[in-house]
Amino acid sequence: MVDSLIRVLEDFRPSMDQIESTGLILAERLQAGGKILACGNGGSASDSMHLCEELTGRYRETRRALPAISLNADGTALTCIANDFGFEEIFSRQVEALGVAGDVLIVFSTSGSSANILRALEAARERGMYSIALLGKSGGSALNQADSSIVVPSQESARIQEVHTFVLHRWLDVIEEILFGTERSQ
Repeated sequence: MVDSLIRVLEDFRPSMDQIESTGLILAERLQAGGKILACGNGGSASDSMHLCEELTGRYRETRRALPAISLNADGTALTCIANDFGFEEIFSRQVEALGVAGDVLIVFSTSGSSANILRALEAARERGMYSIALLGKSGGSALNQADSSIVVPSQESARIQEVHTFVLHRWLDVIEEILFGTERSQ
């Protein structure tokens, strides 16, 4: 397991510039008054919630709360939307309700092929939001639907999600450095 994670991280190294540039976009959008909406299925839902709790709570130091909503965190909204509109709409309906131009949608997906993720990206585009897809495997259909796509070069969901956690922590480092002057972790 450790050796396979190290190999994936080594193969992922060329994506560091893109991680930094998307982190800058997130910081700029937050600084300008935008918010972050995030979503994912299964373990990727946990990644979405992890990112949002670090933004609204705190990451490394106490600072003002930052606006972030995990679209998979509200069970009543998910079941209502799934029941009335279908599971493929659980995130897009919330993007429609909560997202505005200037906001960012972040989708976490190991495959990039889930219908609800694809519909969320479509809804974000319709609302003039910036979208970032954090993906794995080949990137799936989401690869070309997001404004920025970062693909972890692995077929193993566990390795993909481990690297997704690394990426979201790097984003938090960038955001806190730019907005609050906090030094990045090394």
